[in-house]
Amino acid sequence: MIRSSKPPLSFETGANHLHGVLRVDQIRTDTFLQLVQHWADPQARDEILDALDQLADVVHSPRREGELDAAILQVEDVAGMDSAQVEVSIPDTRRLLKELSLVERVLSRFRRPLKGVLPVQQDRRAS
Repeated sequence: MIRSSKPPLSFETGANHLHGVLRVDQIRTDTFLQLVQHWADPQARDEILDALDQLADVVHSPRREGELDAAILQVEDVAGMDSAQVEVSIPDTRRLLKELSLVERVLSRFRRPLKGVLPVQQDRRAS
């Protein structure tokens, strides 16, 4: 595993070294803050809770195509939530690029060479 100097915003290899892991804790924090930003208004709180109940019903039952996305959009709509995005500073962008490059190096050990890219080994007996 690659150890980041800033774990809340980092790239690492997964425990099995077969995938990368992007950690962005700020998105979770922003999600909770946006979810409860209108909590003081009883009507808004009730609408959010109703949408969360509908989402829970979808999660715990067999789903039809698009049903989960629709339930999530409903929660986002009634809670007035923004897109899940985070601004990344220039120094953090450079650090993340370095971390991602290290992850890519670990994951690439399984990459097969492309046909025609590597030189074909000649038969030693032909020399």
